Amino acid sequence: MNIPNTLTFIRILLIPVFILVFYLPYQWSFLASSIIFTLASITDWLDGYLARKLDQSTPFGAFLDPVADKLMVAVALALLIERYQVWWFTVPAIIIIGREIVISALREWMAELGKRTSVAVSYVGKVKTVFQMLAIIGLLAAIPERAESGLLLQLGVLMLYAAAVLTLWSMLIYIRAAWPSFDLGNEKED
Repeated sequence: MNIPNTLTFIRILLIPVFILVFYLPYQWSFLASSIIFTLASITDWLDGYLARKLDQSTPFGAFLDPVADKLMVAVALALLIERYQVWWFTVPAIIIIGREIVISALREWMAELGKRTSVAVSYVGKVKTVFQMLAIIGLLAAIPERAESGLLLQLGVLMLYAAAVLTLWSMLIYIRAAWPSFDLGNEKED
């Protein structure tokens, strides 16, 4: 067990705490759940940085880190879908969650073919992650019933839509990179 993997485990352990705080019937739970998500986002960046800096990358860490990231984001988006209950919020959230499932399956399949590096994280994917995390942090902190949360809510939704567009764009980049490996039944028979 090294420092990066420990940080990844902490991120996973924060998920039930995050859910519990999200559902607390207090005004401060909005900000508290946003802070917990922010801490999880920081550990996401920090574990990757430390794994490279300290040369502590492990196959287990390479597996667990994206699982922890996707779990935290999917849980946060699911909770926010419940909070806002409107189609214009649900659509970009589902796009983001759906893309994560597609790309995870694509990476697994490419790894099976020994071509995992052809679907490595792109710059667009990194920018998408920044917009996505900032959107979720803002949307968690915004109190829907309070007028003073209006700007935070609007910025959060705007960033969520930007993340959804970048999500689709990065998914197309990954699919295009993997496309030559797709067997679409065009094999010639002898």
